[in-house]
Amino acid sequence: MQYAVVYSSKTGNTRLLAEQIQKQKGSAACIYFGEPSTKALQADVLYVGFWTDQGSCDAQTKAFLANIHQKTVYLFGTAGFGQSKSYFDKILQNVMAEIPEDNVVHSGFMCQGKMPQAVRKRYKTMLEQNPNDTKAKMLLDNFDMALTHPDATDLQQLKDWLL
Repeated sequence: MQYAVVYSSKTGNTRLLAEQIQKQKGSAACIYFGEPSTKALQADVLYVGFWTDQGSCDAQTKAFLANIHQKTVYLFGTAGFGQSKSYFDKILQNVMAEIPEDNVVHSGFMCQGKMPQAVRKRYKTMLEQNPNDTKAKMLLDNFDMALTHPDATDLQQLKDWLL
């Protein structure tokens, strides 16, 4: 069965997951690997990766998902915040809602991913303006924790998800 790996990656996190999926699944049956394109729609199975934007997938992925029909779809993604499985599940539900109903959508995979340094700068400015701001402190701590993700544990969990 032919498959495609389609991904949108702002900082390289989701691209890393996409590369791991292709490596795990083998490239022989992969007819497309790259950013959202109608070329991927020739595959029977689509692995669709996204970066999280306001609790759902990015706009490029959202537009691609709307064009998928009668396929088997597996979602995978990254988010800057990664402390909660329920948070990841909510994101996946939001993204699944973007897929037309004539598809078969299987479970998804999400993990934390590093964010651009501009985000840290914004959080640091917030904390400097108000040193007692616990939310700014939490955001800054989360940013620093996310710097190593996706890590080896995330990649192993991805591999386990693919089995």
